[in-house]
Amino acid sequence: MSDGLTHAAWSDALREGALLGGACDDCGATVGTPKAACPHCGARGLEPVELPTAGTVYTETTVEVPPEGIDERGYRVAVVDLGAARVLGRLDGAAEIGDAVALAGHVEDEQGYVVPRFEPA
Repeated sequence: MSDGLTHAAWSDALREGALLGGACDDCGATVGTPKAACPHCGARGLEPVELPTAGTVYTETTVEVPPEGIDERGYRVAVVDLGAARVLGRLDGAAEIGDAVALAGHVEDEQGYVVPRFEPA
């Protein structure tokens, strides 16, 4: 068993155009972001796995009141179903629930935090 997927490794992979997730050896669940333990069974140390970069919009919304420190308003976010896992990211273009999307890069803030950016496939 590895030490699991770290946020730094997840962020670095995203900057290079890959989506990483964590796979649980105990129950087989896959998650789309770094976790200290499996949210399904509680096992520690999920193994890093590469996720698909194309999926389907599971749900989406427009953020009109952003978190403190972010000036942009009216940006869209979506939960994208990648098959084994779901990932939250920015959504560009006219994609709606049920539409196919693909990873189109990332968005990075002043502190160096990154999120995936998806657009219609």
